[in-house]
Amino acid sequence: MPDCAAPSAAAEIRCPDRPGAVTARRQPSGPGSAFGPGRLAMGGVWAVAAGLAPRLVPPERVPGATALVFSGIAVASVLGVPAGTWIGRLGGWRAAFTVTAVLGGLVALVLRRALPPLPAERAVRLGGAPRLLREPGPRTALLVVALLVTGHFAAYTYVRPVLEQTRGVGAGAIGALLLVYGVAGVAGNFAAGRAAARSPRVTLLVLSGLLALTVPLLPPLGAALLVVWGLAYGGVSVSAQSWVMAAAPDDRETGSALFASVFNAAIALGALLGGRAADGFGVAAALWLGGALAGTAVPAGLVGARTGAGGTGAAAGRRGDGLEPGSG
Repeated sequence: MPDCAAPSAAAEIRCPDRPGAVTARRQPSGPGSAFGPGRLAMGGVWAVAAGLAPRLVPPERVPGATALVFSGIAVASVLGVPAGTWIGRLGGWRAAFTVTAVLGGLVALVLRRALPPLPAERAVRLGGAPRLLREPGPRTALLVVALLVTGHFAAYTYVRPVLEQTRGVGAGAIGALLLVYGVAGVAGNFAAGRAAARSPRVTLLVLSGLLALTVPLLPPLGAALLVVWGLAYGGVSVSAQSWVMAAAPDDRETGSALFASVFNAAIALGALLGGRAADGFGVAAALWLGGALAGTAVPAGLVGARTGAGGTGAAAGRRGDGLEPGSG
């Protein structure tokens, strides 16, 4: 008997005896989208990949390169589940996993030949994470990420049952709407990448406010808001990572590892909180919870940025507030 609270990557789970959780569907859209060993591997990938752009391109090209790296998330969200489902229908679920493993091996070979040697800039020790969290800039950036991503996944875990209950949305249109959401996410990733080049903090806080306004209004105002949701959330990863890198420029490896860890923990926490809200008050409550958490990220980021801007020592000397000259 499948667990109604544990959606899989290629299947939906219906729970007729639990009205608050009528359907759950896994939609990969951020660091750590796989389960089991795959989730462990993805956590390692993001701890390294998220900080690669500053080491591969000149400083003036870092924002665009970071957006390109993170575009993989958005494209995978659009193509991954449909491709896996199609392969699974042709050859079974084992075929889908086999194809994924082969593609992973091919990517490793390409990276081996295409990338220059990139030894660690400095040794990453366990004590580096608590030290970085004591600095106002990185701590504020990670707090905003935690609130925003928790809110998104509290709501998005239940977006399909919400759409099923939304007026004017037929069952056959839901797949197309989710595809449009994914395409909008790709566009949002590159748009936010350009904005984050000027100020990642402001960009992420604007996206937080946009999600706070959009997500709870999806049921009463209609599925068109799903496009806005996709545009906004598509820019979260690139702007959040840019903020963390700006807040910890001398310790990018530790900053990237903390970013990936917080993101993964927020995915799990968001799905849990969204499930409790849906079970207790209906699936629309999960969207209201998600919007509230995203909205809370805005004052948290504003207050934390003021504290970081007034910091002393290493945090201030390294622009630990994550603010760039002229960002306002």
